[in-house]
Amino acid sequence: MPFARWFVRVSALVAAVALIAGGDLPLSAAPSAVAAAIDPANRDATCPACRDFYQFANGGWLKKNPIPGDHVTWSHWDELDESNLQVLRRGLETAAASHAAVGSRDQKLGDLYAACTDEAAIEAKGATPLQPELAAIDAAPDVTALLAVVAREHRTGAAGPFFGYGSQPDPTNSARTIGDLGQGGLSLPERDYYTRSDAKSKQLRDDFSAHVARELQLVGEDATAAGADAQTVMRVETALANASLPKAQLRDPKVTTNPYTVAKLATLGSAVAWPAYLTAVGSSEGALNVDEPSFFRKLDGILTATPLPDLKTYVKWQYVGANAGALSKPFVDENFAWRKKLFGLKTLEPRWKRCIRTVDNSMDELLGQMFVAMRFPASAKAHAQGMVRNLRAAYRTDIAGLDWMTPATKQRAETKLTAIVQKIGYPDKWRDYSKLKIARADYFGDLRNASTFAVGRDIAKIGKSTDRTDWGMPPQLINAQYNPTNNDITFPAAILLPPFFADSNDDALNYGAIGAVIGHEMTHGFDDQGRQYDQVGNLREWWTPADAKQFTTRASCVTKQYGAMEAAPGVLQNGPLVTGESIADLGGLRIAYNAYEKSLAGKPRRTINGYTPEQRFFLAFATVWAENETPEFARFLGQSNEHPVNRNRVIGTLVNLPEFAKAFHCTARDKMVKPVATVCQIW
Repeated sequence: MPFARWFVRVSALVAAVALIAGGDLPLSAAPSAVAAAIDPANRDATCPACRDFYQFANGGWLKKNPIPGDHVTWSHWDELDESNLQVLRRGLETAAASHAAVGSRDQKLGDLYAACTDEAAIEAKGATPLQPELAAIDAAPDVTALLAVVAREHRTGAAGPFFGYGSQPDPTNSARTIGDLGQGGLSLPERDYYTRSDAKSKQLRDDFSAHVARELQLVGEDATAAGADAQTVMRVETALANASLPKAQLRDPKVTTNPYTVAKLATLGSAVAWPAYLTAVGSSEGALNVDEPSFFRKLDGILTATPLPDLKTYVKWQYVGANAGALSKPFVDENFAWRKKLFGLKTLEPRWKRCIRTVDNSMDELLGQMFVAMRFPASAKAHAQGMVRNLRAAYRTDIAGLDWMTPATKQRAETKLTAIVQKIGYPDKWRDYSKLKIARADYFGDLRNASTFAVGRDIAKIGKSTDRTDWGMPPQLINAQYNPTNNDITFPAAILLPPFFADSNDDALNYGAIGAVIGHEMTHGFDDQGRQYDQVGNLREWWTPADAKQFTTRASCVTKQYGAMEAAPGVLQNGPLVTGESIADLGGLRIAYNAYEKSLAGKPRRTINGYTPEQRFFLAFATVWAENETPEFARFLGQSNEHPVNRNRVIGTLVNLPEFAKAFHCTARDKMVKPVATVCQIW
């Protein structure tokens, strides 16, 4: 599937988002972490800045802010999320009470929210919404018929057994959009959960099997049959995991770019009738990409060798597991019990918060319209646009001054930098939801309509010119993104608020916080993945061989450094997996620092709360990453996420910046200072 580089660990949060949230927080209590950057109460006075800057900057805050039971983390991000949820709650409750005109924004948003919060109606239906699809799975007489059911589930977004299919810009001709087949079909977070041999991983697999068995009992199986079926599910999913490529390997776009025609798909095996599948999902375009051909060849063997009843059991579980959260309390409680073991949650979040997230997942850009109207000041967009211009200028200066890059590659890099499109706040043109039908009396049907609408919109892009104005994230998402096939950067409205930005902050705080975000996303265009795409988003080599070799050597320094850092007790960061994000952190902060220093020209240099402008810049950067994590979630992040854990993001970045050491008067003997020969520097 197409990738985009995100600022925060979205993939990790999505795994837990349905069940994580905190207590009510009035809007007046929404924090400003950038202001907190110079609050002495948030420091750890016992820890010198040059020994452990993360602890120095955040130790007081970390001690005062334990993780609420219904969160896996607690951070300034979570605090901002709480205040945003309160805004959205007020908007959705008003919409639900208004009984707005059918087809209007408030009718769709309000009715889905009302349907989700109507627990009595959901309880009365129990597991019955699942029964028609489960009966269709049971009735399939052969693998061909079962795969027809799978194709329908893919088309409606009901579940994702075996693999995934969607649209993406053609990696070699980004002006057109093609179909894309990718590995999938796993219930655990990623493939290595099925293959690790340590005791905790084995226990988690046992816990997962028990969870599957309990959930199958909720749809009518007796305990004995459910236990046997759970073992079948684990066998099939383990086979799929063994067929899958590791996440770190998938980071290389050359590995995942494999042009195919529909006719050529036959070389992957005969178990899936690909023309029939593509017709069933609504795709008729002849050109497509296969991310992992080796996976699909092995999938053919799995489909051929696995008995039909076992395949049905797996597809049945995939459907139940994908939809259980929309059912009655026994399903919700069982899902929560599983995520409690997986991520370390202690309590279930309130229904209203889960319903906001449901509306968000179903109509994200429609909800974004409401969020922008209620929460986003126009001044923030204008200010952010100015900061992007300043950082782009600083990056251009940085490229020109590199001593390891030849003039030919510098010129092409500057061309790409100039071509980066910036998307700030919210889209100029909102998505059209007029064809999506939402009815207050049919919660499960509403969710299916919403997922069918989303999949249909995605599939409809195939065979057409790429819409470069399309946004990859909604305005209410606290995040940022670089998309290599569009060569664009996106900063939603929600990240242009404290803790990242405030009009009232001095520039040191804004540049250290949102400036680092902007620089991070720009640098993704030149990390180990992004650098392989040209200025229009085509995958092609535009580096000289000598420059490419230099880059690879410098990137390996980053891989090695983070691979030696502990993410959780006994768990090292996956160096190859976090290389791109770590390059972006390092390059982004350097560019933000240079842009800030340039902005100081001719202005008075103020010391505030005892901190110089440079010290406030670095404190702002460290403060936004203050976070407490459950041990289970920290372990998950260290093993499976593309982003280093927050402590490592701060420490790993700053030890490579001599400007930091100078600002805090660190010496070669201090832990926050690396020997010159081991410093990692690319941009």
